[in-house]
Amino acid sequence: MIELDFQKCGGLIPAIAQDDRTGEVLMLAYISPESWAETLRSGYATYFSRSRQCLWKKGETSGNLQRVRRILVDCDADTVIFKVEQLGGAACHTGHRSCFYREAADGTLREITPEGAES
Repeated sequence: MIELDFQKCGGLIPAIAQDDRTGEVLMLAYISPESWAETLRSGYATYFSRSRQCLWKKGETSGNLQRVRRILVDCDADTVIFKVEQLGGAACHTGHRSCFYREAADGTLREITPEGAES
């Protein structure tokens, strides 16, 4: 199995989910050794929920699964990018396609469309 450096960050490392087709960044979550192994085994993004302290298969209850197409590992082996096919449309628990649907500007947050224009 591919060895990642989970010790450096206290047992969890960042995992960025990115649309494999468009390159759009969908979300950031964390993985543990167990969720990493499950992602590799199943082919679907499985994260570690810091709030619930358990494994979390993205979309298991909502149907918004993330089928992993490719995995990129950074130079220090302590961050990964899951290049995914986002099934069901929404990666964000708010129902947005991406968790990054707001822009900081002039001291406020404003909602933007995926293309970056104000909504």
